[in-house]
Amino acid sequence: MSHHPNERSHLLQQAAWYVQPRPLFVGSNDIRLLRGGDALFPAMIDQIERAEREVWLATYIVHNDAAVQALTAALARAVRRGVQVHVVADGFGSLHTVSSTLAHWAAAGVAVAVYRPVRGWWNWLKPGHLRRLHMKLCVVDGQVGFVGGVNLIDDRIDLRHGRSEQPRLDYSVQVSGPVVAPIEQTTRAMWTRAQVGRDWRDELAELMRGPGRLVRARGLMRQLRMGLAQDRREAFTEAAHAQAPMRAAFVVRDNLRQRRTIERSYIDAIARARQRIDLVSPYFYPGHAFRRALRKAARRGVQVRLLLQGKIDYRFAAMAARVLYGELLGAGVRIFEYTPAFLHAKVAIVDDSWATVGSSNIDPLSLLVNLEANVIVRDSGFVAELAGELDVDFAASSEVPATQAGGSTWAVRVRRGLVAWAANLYLRIAGINGRY
Repeated sequence: MSHHPNERSHLLQQAAWYVQPRPLFVGSNDIRLLRGGDALFPAMIDQIERAEREVWLATYIVHNDAAVQALTAALARAVRRGVQVHVVADGFGSLHTVSSTLAHWAAAGVAVAVYRPVRGWWNWLKPGHLRRLHMKLCVVDGQVGFVGGVNLIDDRIDLRHGRSEQPRLDYSVQVSGPVVAPIEQTTRAMWTRAQVGRDWRDELAELMRGPGRLVRARGLMRQLRMGLAQDRREAFTEAAHAQAPMRAAFVVRDNLRQRRTIERSYIDAIARARQRIDLVSPYFYPGHAFRRALRKAARRGVQVRLLLQGKIDYRFAAMAARVLYGELLGAGVRIFEYTPAFLHAKVAIVDDSWATVGSSNIDPLSLLVNLEANVIVRDSGFVAELAGELDVDFAASSEVPATQAGGSTWAVRVRRGLVAWAANLYLRIAGINGRY
């Protein structure tokens, strides 16, 4: 396939942030912390009601409860105003609502796409079907975006365990400013990939196929670095180095250029920590490099606190985390279990200058397999706000006693070996080579 020079330029412009293997920070953003769906859904609805051109939304789970019905009504009203509304949902996470809620949205004029629909058990024989769309993103008119861990389901409803009085612990952010652009690009790409089977990243990859692909790849990277469409790149670079508050980077985990960007961002931040690390994840089974970074931080005097699930939803996931307790406690890491409700938040802070909020757990599915999205914020005010919320969450939790760091018993060794075997088997089936 050949590409017109203007098409080639457009692809390169889209890829300007995407080809960076590490976070690319831009300034002059406004970022608002949102606690749970109780804060997220009204904020999304408010922005959707203001939409004039388009709404892009990507999620793992779509449910049909009162909270989501209010969002559904807002989307329908937007469509009637002439707003283009695109929604992509994961075919496994939204398996039970594909024919109900999503069909209702489509009937209302929403352009609905299902990412890797599951039509039968034979789908799981394809390794690609284990790679799910786990992002939670929404962008309105290219001006306001939402990123986090909250699915389109009421915080008090769990698909496995039913209704509870206390809401899940979860976080999202509402963002405006330059960082919205890559959020919109990613959401569009997810919808296009689900609907059409390919997106602009496939076109970019195709530029590097065929005879002379090595020379073409080098030329492509040179153009990206030198800045094709110079005016746009200069504006982006200027924003990246601005001293304006709320510098932020949007990072994804995908299967092309940013395969391990989220994981490396965590490890780099942990390696630079000097005072404090608070990390919250419901599913916690990091690889060797991640655990080593946590241990080294604790041993050099950094206060390292992990907030993990105490109210269990998946027993194997809880066992996977707990087989690591002895190793981490022995290095001085403090571990807390959140028991007031189910834990679903995926957030962290490092010292007073780094924070992340997003969809990525600290386990092999999120770090190596699923499509994930986080926002990283370098702003002392935002970090302080999130730190205050997390202090409340830790205070409501139970600390695991350091005595559990004693010598490994036979039973612990067996469980640890079982978890490691299962994790590596899953990764192998999903097409990931090497040990985790």
